[in-house]
Amino acid sequence: MDFIIVTGLSGAGKSRAVHAMEDIGFYCMDNIPPKLIPAVYDLCMQAKDSLSRVAVVTDIRGGGMFSSLFETLEGLRVEHKTYKILFLDAGDTVLINRFKETRRKHPLSEDTTSLEQAVKLEREILRPVRERADYIIDTSLLSPAQLKERISSLFLGDATSALQIHCMSFGFKFGTPTEADLIFDVRCLPNPYYVEELRHKTGLDAPVRDYVLKWEQTKGFVSRFLDLIDYMIPLYCNEGKSQLVIAIGCTGGHHRSVTIAQLLYEHLLEKGLRASVNHRDIRKG
Repeated sequence: MDFIIVTGLSGAGKSRAVHAMEDIGFYCMDNIPPKLIPAVYDLCMQAKDSLSRVAVVTDIRGGGMFSSLFETLEGLRVEHKTYKILFLDAGDTVLINRFKETRRKHPLSEDTTSLEQAVKLEREILRPVRERADYIIDTSLLSPAQLKERISSLFLGDATSALQIHCMSFGFKFGTPTEADLIFDVRCLPNPYYVEELRHKTGLDAPVRDYVLKWEQTKGFVSRFLDLIDYMIPLYCNEGKSQLVIAIGCTGGHHRSVTIAQLLYEHLLEKGLRASVNHRDIRKG
């Protein structure tokens, strides 16, 4: 049974994530107190022929009951009940703006004097959970469609199987992705932006890809880059890591980073690894 515990910051997109999981076949339950999770696990195991994929949401809405989460997780581990943790995150400013736009009340608003303090307090409370998470998705710059794509790439396969590697291109001018395990800066490579006929294309277009890859410095980078990734992946697998996010950045996230991220994705697929790719900023001006 795939049993996913979904948690994270209020306003980070847990509801949308759960809707996406429902769309790919998960049976989902929202706002479960941590102490009830083992009972839910046992019930689902009894019906695992029909409930082979389950996701439960537990978060700060449970108030004081949420503090028992670590005790619950340890109990599941001792009883050899396998699970994964999906943590939804977003930047403080993004979270604050989302609450202001929807006029929703933050779960910790009664314990603090401002929305900003509530967000910071929740982040501090959840920090140990984030550190233990198997999967982290930062939704700050993700559209609903991109979030659904990320969820699908993570869980369409067996969530208990080997390392899932997510390749991401991004533009440094839009901010670095906080969920990245490895970040590579390819702003040192020749830039198609300065070629008039390539400026409005992207790294998914053959002329841009050919331009980026034709240079000796790019060939040298790609050779060493892929060797490094090939060396590191077994080390992450030996550590039992479930998700590896490799982010490649250039200035705007349109040309060089897209080319290299797509190249890495295709390389990983050729090696038979579970991989996905997302070009975060490719549609931004």
